[in-house]
Amino acid sequence: MHCTSCGSEDLGKFKGTIAIHFSGMENLDKPHVYISPDVVVCLNCGIAQFAIPQAQLRLLGKGDTDVSTD
Repeated sequence: MHCTSCGSEDLGKFKGTIAIHFSGMENLDKPHVYISPDVVVCLNCGIAQFAIPQAQLRLLGKGDTDVSTD
């Protein structure tokens, strides 16, 4: 596997916890969408990549953070 930014093979895989929030003053009352992905970090240039699970991706796409709603 190679870094998509610099081409380095010096990559590290880490566990992460990320809180994604909606921007703008009108969204201050919306809760964060939390994800716990594996994060691949290029130890050469610092770029990080992770995938968002489908359930949380749908929430972000709808602008809705109520996990109980599908």
